Amino acid sequence: SRGLLGVAGVDEVGRGPLAGPVVAAAVVLPEGMRIEGATDSKVLGQVEREQLSALILAHAQAVTLGAASVREIDCANILVATAWAMNRALDRLPRRPDHVVVDGLPVKSLRWKHEAVVGGDALVHSVACASIVAKVCRDRLMAKLAPRYPGYGWDHNMGYGTTEHRDALERLGATPHHRQTFLGLQYGLDL
Repeated sequence: SRGLLGVAGVDEVGRGPLAGPVVAAAVVLPEGMRIEGATDSKVLGQVEREQLSALILAHAQAVTLGAASVREIDCANILVATAWAMNRALDRLPRRPDHVVVDGLPVKSLRWKHEAVVGGDALVHSVACASIVAKVCRDRLMAKLAPRYPGYGWDHNMGYGTTEHRDALERLGATPHHRQTFLGLQYGLDL
């Protein structure tokens, strides 16, 4: 091996919520390693994800995280902010990976040469692992913010636009952690 890491799987979590950052993870596994049970984080329960995330952190060659803030999402747009989060995760890897695989379509603002695999979080093992690590990280962050902003249910809706969350917005208004561009005029916000 030419002193390079192997394949870095990259995935992001939190493109759709009304609140909170977008978080990306990059995971490099030792060649041929599989983490039993690791698949697309969306089909796993919270306890399973937590357990798998711990296994991934213990066995991966490298795991890095990157995020883009609500302010960055509002200033650019969610696609650009997602690429920033992915760039940050990749930039933190200890060595340059041989190959970068991302879930979904090619990411225009990604500075890294990459292969895009639609459904990659189900098909490419390191991408599945990245989706799990990113989801656990973001969920923990939203759960930590929840008691500071009671009423929105972030400890269980993770900032997604559930009925409970939308009702709270009507009642309580937006917090500094809400994406103004996602809320628009719906909640009478002065953009």
